[in-house]
Amino acid sequence: MKKFTSIIAALLVLGSMPSMAQTQKGSILIKNATVITITNGTLEDTDVLVENGIIKKVGKNLSASNVQTIDATGKFLMPGIIDAHSHVGLDAVNEATSPITSEVKMEDVVNPYDVGIYRALAGGVTISHAMHGSANAIGGQNITLKHRFGTSNPQDLFMQDAARTIKFALGENPTRVHGRGNNNQPRTRMGVEAVIRNGFNEAIQYKKTWEDYNAALKKKGATPIPPKFDTRLQTLVDILDGKIIIHCHSYRADEIYMLINVCREFNITNIVFSHVNEGFKVAPELAEYTMGASIFADWWAYKFEVYYSTAYNAAILTKNGVVTSINSDSGELIRHLYHEAGKAQRYGELTDDQTLALITINPAKQLGIADKVGSIEEGKQGDLVIFNEHPLSVYAIPQMTFVDGVKYFDINTDANDMRIKVSATDAVEPIFLKEHDERCMHGVDFFFTNFGRNLFEHSH
Repeated sequence: MKKFTSIIAALLVLGSMPSMAQTQKGSILIKNATVITITNGTLEDTDVLVENGIIKKVGKNLSASNVQTIDATGKFLMPGIIDAHSHVGLDAVNEATSPITSEVKMEDVVNPYDVGIYRALAGGVTISHAMHGSANAIGGQNITLKHRFGTSNPQDLFMQDAARTIKFALGENPTRVHGRGNNNQPRTRMGVEAVIRNGFNEAIQYKKTWEDYNAALKKKGATPIPPKFDTRLQTLVDILDGKIIIHCHSYRADEIYMLINVCREFNITNIVFSHVNEGFKVAPELAEYTMGASIFADWWAYKFEVYYSTAYNAAILTKNGVVTSINSDSGELIRHLYHEAGKAQRYGELTDDQTLALITINPAKQLGIADKVGSIEEGKQGDLVIFNEHPLSVYAIPQMTFVDGVKYFDINTDANDMRIKVSATDAVEPIFLKEHDERCMHGVDFFFTNFGRNLFEHSH
């Protein structure tokens, strides 16, 4: 029995080992494309050189040795699309046990096998913001993902240099879950505000406790007792200190303005409002006090508090100086974000650059990564997508998608069913077979054959 215990322990250790895969950085030369830079206009018949994952040069008649070259004559090249509000790669992410759950982290539960990541790539989306759900006034910490599909290691998907973010929610969701569902605060919209305000005040007291402790340590001969560390409160302290960007689920103008005022009271400037259906009513305030609004193009009336909205929302916000993006909040809609942006142009008569900024540089600004991605500029990361037509054409279809200069989607060469691209055994079997001989494998088979059934039956 001791032998079998050792075998199972070995299996558990192997299961906890990180993948041996490393984040790839590619080099590629794309020639003769119509390059939509977003920030520096559109360049005809232009080349883009990516070296080791970074855009090295943008210009004409570029050349490079030992680099794959793609002729994009007649095609359009734009930055990879960015979704500022997504749940791709996640499942069951509403930790609805408390109105504040800032201690939970989405990075702990990212599923690299989710074929939705590949489907997003097929829509030209290279980055998504994987978010906690909207059950709580203050929810969990989000994670920004680079769509490096094909790895079994979740950390390979993390954009390590992205800003920290957290999910907040206003209105019906937290009041339904906690108030009507559990007879707990918040039951009303005012209660949501109170939960957030009380959380911040408690975090201030928590921070002071630690400051007092650290000050006492400096006194000669002092042996103060350290306060109990609290991840939930420390996360709120980090918000107050400007280390975390709030992304807040919101619909109604009155609540949006309410949270703006709460943030002003606590000197918080790092806040983005998501969905923001009535944002056009408070556009000047959003422009002055926030990092922007991430909206739907034309979703509304699916519940009572979202009854009133307009397809002109993106244009009104943009023309009032709000950093505006269009998000999906959907594993299906994520691959159609360039179509969703086109709706904003159709209704609001935005320019091409303004429209495409809604799904590139603007969400990059809202995620704190605009210095790295969101436009085609030398020195930025090589996240790119090639279209057969202009991206705002109804006939546009992504042809190839690159992340860090590595091609992760090719409409002409990819397998018909990409669900089998990532094997759940690839990360384990080579290590296992290298370190354990066939007798060990027979021992494991013997254990599960003879003891596994009994263990299962007793557990049920």
